[in-house]
Amino acid sequence: MTGRPGRTGKATKGSSQASAGDLLALVRSGRAVTRGALQQATGLSRATVGQRLDRLFRAGWLREGAGGPVDSPLGGRPSITLEFDDAHAVVLAADLDTRHARAAVLTLAGEILAEHSGTLVVEDGPEVVLGELGRWFGELLIKAGQRAEEVCGIGLAVPGPVDSETGRVVQPPIMPGWDGYDIRGRLSRAFTEHTGAPAVPVLVDNDANLMAYGEQRTGHPDCSAFVLVKVSTGIGAGVVVDGSIFRGVDGGAGDIGHIRVGAEALCRCGSYGCLAAVASGGAVARRLAESGVPAASGSDVRDLLASGHPEAAALAREAGRRVGDVLATIVTLLNPGVLMIAGDLAGTPFLTGVRELLYQRALPRSTAHLDVVTSRLGERAGLLGAGALVVEHLYAPDRVEERLLALGV
Repeated sequence: MTGRPGRTGKATKGSSQASAGDLLALVRSGRAVTRGALQQATGLSRATVGQRLDRLFRAGWLREGAGGPVDSPLGGRPSITLEFDDAHAVVLAADLDTRHARAAVLTLAGEILAEHSGTLVVEDGPEVVLGELGRWFGELLIKAGQRAEEVCGIGLAVPGPVDSETGRVVQPPIMPGWDGYDIRGRLSRAFTEHTGAPAVPVLVDNDANLMAYGEQRTGHPDCSAFVLVKVSTGIGAGVVVDGSIFRGVDGGAGDIGHIRVGAEALCRCGSYGCLAAVASGGAVARRLAESGVPAASGSDVRDLLASGHPEAAALAREAGRRVGDVLATIVTLLNPGVLMIAGDLAGTPFLTGVRELLYQRALPRSTAHLDVVTSRLGERAGLLGAGALVVEHLYAPDRVEERLLALGV
């Protein structure tokens, strides 16, 4: 999670007001990893760079690495490199689906130290679900051998649109009882209740957004326009542009499951003809159930596809064609370099259907440099994205200054 900080705080030569947070961003990004390089990048004096680095060392956020190469032809002592110390804290992350959840303890570099998955029904409401997540977190910290006081933040992925400023879901079609609920406050209290540790920052975002963020940073860091489509009980998309999640004005970007496609099926949002009503894992499960095949959710469809069930495969391919028809417009609009299919239906039949319609309907110019792929991180994508979101928030230059002052360094 420490590899590619966002664009905030790009200190450059001559920026004499570069803060300790700016120096940390330069080190974390790899753009300047010695004291000399930091002086050159920021225009700060040697003494000022030393003073600001000292604050980061006292906070435990920086460490000295091995000596770098000697640049001078006359030889001399090698420059000591600086590294972000990703072992000084841990992050908690959770990814909620409609009937299942996954939680983990992660290092600041994104390594999973302990993980748990199990049944957690989002329709039971936020009070119950978030309280249970707090209990999971307490048990996971014990399993990972980490103290609760080492947790610096919590990231949560939810299957609905999120206002990133407040962390509250906004009119979520498949999360009854969650609209406008104070998720941050409740999860923070649940963490404290089950660990005894002080409250920590909680960040909440849409699951497709965080899956896209995790996948782009891990497998496609050089892709400047990345789109992930999650097809499970519902359908949603996450978009990452220039390394940052694109959310729209209030968190509603990527909600492609509610694009009208001309069908008559009733969607869970109350409207007719939504893409999710005819092409989601839930829609495929309903059609299978109507024909006598036991299936109640996208995860049931996933299991049937894994066993080679022919009717499930045929319906998944048909669903893929419907989604591919919509994605032709998305690809034309955004011109991404990578289009990733993830979720319960992300297998060969569905992907085949997507490609059939996508390449048929989209202009060749829009797909000439497009890679259509499936998820690399699988069910961990949302966890890694949630963890990365917390790290990038807490170690952004402005936030670094606030935290250092709070620590008294």
